[in-house]
Amino acid sequence: MADLNMKMTDPIFRTQYRVIYGDTDSGGIMYHANYLRLMEIGRTEMLRSWAIPYSEMEKQGLILPVTESYLRYKAPARYDDLVTIATSLAELKHVSCRFHYRISRWEEGQGQERLLVKGFTQLACINRQGKLTPFPVNIQEAMQGIWQQVS
Repeated sequence: MADLNMKMTDPIFRTQYRVIYGDTDSGGIMYHANYLRLMEIGRTEMLRSWAIPYSEMEKQGLILPVTESYLRYKAPARYDDLVTIATSLAELKHVSCRFHYRISRWEEGQGQERLLVKGFTQLACINRQGKLTPFPVNIQEAMQGIWQQVS
């Protein structure tokens, strides 16, 4: 069974996303699977800003498919909400990595953020033939550099 610990570790990268109509179901609530897209946004923007763009990894013949994901829903996002996606690199191994996420919305009347979803994704490093492959040194160093960022 997966480790369900989803503690956010510094540094934490934050980006925002406005919920569009196409993200929602007929009740105006964000469809549950769309939170995985938000996690991808958080992860790719973190890598782009603090390490290496995913497109550069692809140019080196690498793909990082999600091998495991977990989401814990706490409250719904609705159409036109501005949500914050907080992302942290929780683990970097020889052929895999794990990211933790917290998606929240500012509650004006409460004067604080409200947690909507928390979760994680585990990704494997594979080559174009689909075989597990170690992260090249330059990518491993770039990703390890995330831990030197100031949040």
